[in-house]
Amino acid sequence: MPDLPPRHVPQVAYRVTVHEDLPLPAAPGPVAVRRPRSRGWVVAVCVVVAVVCAVGVWALWRAFVDTWAGQRVEDAALDGATTGQGHLWRLAEPVLDVVSVGFVAVGLLVAAGVALVRRRWSLALQVAVLVAGANLTTRLVKYEVLQRPVLGVGADYGNTLPSGHTTAAGSVSAALLLVAPPRARPAVAVLGASYTAATGVSTLVGQWHRPSDVVAGALVVLGWTALVCAAMALRPARPGAATATFRRVDRADPWRARTRRTAVALAVVGVAAGAAAAVLLTRTWAYRAGPTSRADEMLAYGGGVAGVVAACGLAFALMLVLRHAAGSRDDASASSA
Repeated sequence: MPDLPPRHVPQVAYRVTVHEDLPLPAAPGPVAVRRPRSRGWVVAVCVVVAVVCAVGVWALWRAFVDTWAGQRVEDAALDGATTGQGHLWRLAEPVLDVVSVGFVAVGLLVAAGVALVRRRWSLALQVAVLVAGANLTTRLVKYEVLQRPVLGVGADYGNTLPSGHTTAAGSVSAALLLVAPPRARPAVAVLGASYTAATGVSTLVGQWHRPSDVVAGALVVLGWTALVCAAMALRPARPGAATATFRRVDRADPWRARTRRTAVALAVVGVAAGAAAAVLLTRTWAYRAGPTSRADEMLAYGGGVAGVVAACGLAFALMLVLRHAAGSRDDASASSA
């Protein structure tokens, strides 16, 4: 086949205009990863709650233990517990018999075991700090820090504030609340509030404690729970979390509505019981200087029981909210968190 002559290719001239004012496109580089940050507002709220609980314990002691008027009111409530005590004690005694050092140890082991099964190693340590801290605080405050002055009201049994039985029951219930997965926390909060209140009321039935002792025990547990939740919030989100900001995670949080409803229900019960306690105990306080009738003692006793229910309801409502806020980032990244 003969060789073909080379074809003539026309030369085309191109003019390129360079605009010096336009920036050149930057070369693609690594995407900056936003570092997870702890939520300072959650920590601040937890610390405030803990401080308020400490002040609340001192205020209860100052009002009901360190004054003649306070001792007078609570002595009336203590005497009112004798009404129907025989029948009520059949229900109260089994509740109090459960609370012991062994009960606290078993409850702590169960809570730590749940945390370990869920691979939350730091949480297992935190619930141990909660239970140990709350119960040791109650013993130190009761026997070393606070004293009960002898003011000529009732028998002298020494200082009994805060209640050890209430602290034990409440701390174990709070530990189980902290380690429970999000879907179970509302139910655990309701059961924990009910059990702690039942234990506190049982100590009133048996005349083991006065109302202020039980309320102080609930405050000790709430204070330590708030401190543990603050430690949770200080820890940065796990690497697998979708985001480090609480707001974005919270919008997609499937357990937020249930948690909110349960917390509001516990708070409503607590506020209602607290209002009843205020009305009943105010009347007893107004007539503290005169002789007390059986009706007056019953009103004081009823006010004490209502105060215990109020303290437990409000305490566990706050615990539920703080636990949810402190752990929502990890809960959003893993449904089992």
